[in-house]
Amino acid sequence: MSTNSVTGLILAGGLARRMDGREKGLLPLHGRPLLAHVLERLAPQVGAILVNANRNRDAYAAFGLPVIADGIEGYAGPLAGLQAGLVACNTPLLASVPCDAPLLPTDLVARLADALERSGAPVATAFAAGRLQPAFMLCRREVRADLERYIAGGGRKVQTWLAGLGTIEVPFEDADAFANINTPEELNRMEGNERTTSQ
Repeated sequence: MSTNSVTGLILAGGLARRMDGREKGLLPLHGRPLLAHVLERLAPQVGAILVNANRNRDAYAAFGLPVIADGIEGYAGPLAGLQAGLVACNTPLLASVPCDAPLLPTDLVARLADALERSGAPVATAFAAGRLQPAFMLCRREVRADLERYIAGGGRKVQTWLAGLGTIEVPFEDADAFANINTPEELNRMEGNERTTSQ
């Protein structure tokens, strides 16, 4: 698989209620925004990157990346961000990751792509810490029509959509790589994690 066949999508479109409404992707971790940590790990794995954000779009655009908003009103969740990404995607594959996962695997896309190619499945999703990690997925651009039907029918749960579509689960041993930051306490704990320290 060539990285040029994959567009990366960083999901930053939520309201971050458990973070007191602060924009998670822009919060500092070791002196750099969370988005910068995610970019550092994702960029070498893909040919292009989009950021899905519904607030503070100018701040995200300052990273030099295209910023796309949900096409569905009312903060409909990560599937709305994924749908917007699929609309903007110009490559056969789209890889999504959340903006608050600074330790994401550096081989995430390659391993998901290998499983996708071998299985012929429409979507490959990471599986770690004993459960599916639905925000970390690689999907074929053709799933857009199915996703839009699901959303139009009122569906909002990522795992329910994935189960209906048929996803291949790809096991990852390093559960910490999928740790995401939802609360100020989790951000403080991550601040003490040496793995996120700037090189």
